[in-house]
Amino acid sequence: MIKIVTKLVLKPLAKAVYRPTVEGLENVPRKGGVILASNHLSFIDSVVIPLTAPRPISFLAKAEYFTGTGFRGRMSRAFFKAIDAVPVQRGEIHLAQAALNAALEILEEKNAFGIYPEGTRSLDGRLYRGKTGVAWLALTAGVPVVPVALAGTEEILPVGRRRPRLRKVTVRFGEPLDFSELHGQARSAKVRRQVTDQVMAAIHELSGQELAEVYNESPKAA
Repeated sequence: MIKIVTKLVLKPLAKAVYRPTVEGLENVPRKGGVILASNHLSFIDSVVIPLTAPRPISFLAKAEYFTGTGFRGRMSRAFFKAIDAVPVQRGEIHLAQAALNAALEILEEKNAFGIYPEGTRSLDGRLYRGKTGVAWLALTAGVPVVPVALAGTEEILPVGRRRPRLRKVTVRFGEPLDFSELHGQARSAKVRRQVTDQVMAAIHELSGQELAEVYNESPKAA
């Protein structure tokens, strides 16, 4: 029921309010396992992509979003289930093996999985170096990778803001990258690095962001 409401009400409502510019929908395979690898600018990215994609996309989400109490907890749980988010424990979400295994199950069931190779949000708008979890998934599952570029989502929900703002959003889906000739080589660090760099180059071509050339690290808690 929740997913029906999401499809029939939430998607049209979000599109009517924000009027996102969506390009390259034809590049997303309608069937079979596929990875959507995107740049990462805002918490709301994991909402924007599922709402604009032509098929359900699963993302990993902190388990806390599914375990809250009261009205807010119920709404959070219902929403993240509606967008096919998969709960993982804190500390596992940044491409730890447990999180990758959860993603692999989604792909092996012929579903679509969304991932941010940068690992965490870019706070300065630059595109950071990709971590190789995306390559491990693509090479292990033997599925294509669709590069995705978001623009404007950081203006909808900036860091520290609780309520979204009305801002222009653009979502670009690039042509699928086929790594089938490398299937089974996930254990090779060199191959994983090459595949990841190719994915990030495709994202960069779509987004036009300045390259950081370093890894993006999560801010340390005070």
